[in-house]
Amino acid sequence: MRPDDGAPSGPKPGTMIVVVGPSGAGKDTLIDAAAIRFRDCADIGFVRRVITRAPDAGGEAHDCMTEPEFSRCATAGRFAVWWSAHGLSYGIPAATRAEIGRGRTLVANGSRSALGQFRRAYPRVAVVLVTATPEELARRLAGRGRETEADIRARLTRSIPAESLGSDVHVVDNSGALEPACVRFAEILREISGIRGIPG
Repeated sequence: MRPDDGAPSGPKPGTMIVVVGPSGAGKDTLIDAAAIRFRDCADIGFVRRVITRAPDAGGEAHDCMTEPEFSRCATAGRFAVWWSAHGLSYGIPAATRAEIGRGRTLVANGSRSALGQFRRAYPRVAVVLVTATPEELARRLAGRGRETEADIRARLTRSIPAESLGSDVHVVDNSGALEPACVRFAEILREISGIRGIPG
């Protein structure tokens, strides 16, 4: 028997929690609220995405790149996961792999089209699907003023059946009051990560 047999080989890998859902479902709002709730917990982090969108375009806080810059970074392996949607490119920094390897839980705003990439990039992946009724989605999208009526109709046709996302999916209905959805989202993060002692 070798002297190191039975000794710990290192920290257990953490989990990448991928948040998906249609535009207008409130993914950014729930993630931002959770980031505040868990701000004093070192075991969980919230991924800042790279997006080919102007920094003053509204929505989530992100790192901005031009399309040529993004393409060069993708080719150079600077992203663990990247995808394109609605005329923009989105990247998850490659450094997140090391954080997951050290046992941290990370939360990322993702895309159902990229779930295969996420599952290949990280040893443990869980999915949170944020939903809302079609009527509420349409109201929120119209209120943002960023999409035309045709764009809104196109987004609303991209429904996401939970069963299509795999067995590791958790659902948050954000159709109504925000606070219950925030509490449910935080409960899911605690359940997946095993974190205890964070205020509800």
